[in-house]
Formats: sequence, C-alpha cells, structure tokens
Amino acid sequence: MTTQVVILAAGMGSRLGRSLPKPLTELSDGRTIMQQQFDNIHHAFGKRAKVTVVVGYKLEHIVEAFPDASFVYNEQYDQTNTSKSLLRALQASQPGGVLWMNGDVVFDPRVLDRAAEMIARDQSFVTVNTAKVSDEEVKYTTSAEGYIQKLSKTVKGGLGEAVGINYISAADKAMLVRHLQRVDAQDYFERGIELAIEQNRILVEPVDISDLYAVEVDFAEDLDRANLFV
Repeated sequence: MTTQVVILAAGMGSRLGRSLPKPLTELSDGRTIMQQQFDNIHHAFGKRAKVTVVVGYKLEHIVEAFPDASFVYNEQYDQTNTSKSLLRALQASQPGGVLWMNGDVVFDPRVLDRAAEMIARDQSFVTVNTAKVSDEEVKYTTSAEGYIQKLSKTVKGGLGEAVGINYISAADKAMLVRHLQRVDAQDYFERGIELAIEQNRILVEPVDISDLYAVEVDFAEDLDRANLFV
C-alpha cells in the first residue's frame, strides 16, 4: 500500500518574522524546510508516497513550489490550530494509516527510516526526544506498559518532548478524527491523540529519535540550529 503522508503548513508562522509561509524558509543548503521534508519522505518511502499538504496562509506560494503534491485547504487558518488542519487532512485521506508532520520541522532522514518500521506494522506512534524537556514544548508521559499516556504542553514530569512527526493507524484513525472534531479550535492535534488514548484506549508508542536531529523552527535561533545539521 502506498504510504500516505500529510504536512501541516497552513499557519502564519509569524514568530519567525518572514513574509512567506514558514515551510518555504530557505536552509543553508539551498533547500526550503518543506523541500527537505519532501526529500526525506522520498528517501524513506519512494517517489510513490502520496503527500498531502494542508495549506492556508499565502497558499499559492506552496502550491507553486510543490505542484505534484495534493492540497487540502484550511480556510480558517488564522482562527484555528493544528487540530483542525489535521482533521481536514484525515477526512480527505484514503483508507489506511496516515503519517503526518508539522511543516516547520527540519529532521534527519533516518527519522523516517525508523518510522517506516512502525508504519509497516500499522502501529500508531509519536516520535519523541528524551534529551531535553522544555516547558514551552509538547511533553509526554507513558503508562506502565510503555505507551503514551499524557501528551500536552502542560504535562508535569514529562519524559521528553514530542518532535512533531506522528502516525495514526488504520484502526485508530476514525477515533482520532472524532476527537479532533470535538476539541477546541485553538487546540493542538496532540489533544485529540490524548483524548483517544483516554477514552478509546488506543495504543500509541513513543518512538525515541533522541540520537537523531529534529528541530522545530519557530524563531531565528531555531533556524540557526537547524542549519548546523543540513
């Protein structure tokens, strides 16, 4: 089955202070953040991977840069958060599991090699970094069995940070969609995952990529750090 991949790229990314959508920010190697993501996707899953980009802010620039992708429009990009962008993408997806990532993450290609093993098993997962636990990032805890239990920015005693690259299995997708429909417009998609875990007992594995690089680019200093790796 062809791997379904979603890139969430509807937001305005105002904190970085650029005129174009943040995923089109150029890296030191000449690629944009999103081009690096596409290269990583093709590295792990081949050119046949079906990539859907959720667009909103200045969408024409992203559509022009990646004409071979499919697009889903979040017309409320300035009023909603990633929960509603992911909801639109999952509702538009074909049967089967979906891998998705935030459109501002610069990451090691080997992250998706590791993810591919889980996707082959159709196991829902969240990639995590246990090397640091910052207050402003999405953090997680696990159950006694080792599955994700809590997943939010307000988690106390977090074991690490969520990286922003995740997968929902075919079996779990409908439940996640249902919770994404119910959460607040300003919630992150992690709230939908957390509710599906709490209420439907879905099993979401943490995939540790602490030995690989993954940088979410929110500010200029994040971009500087990402450029050290590419």
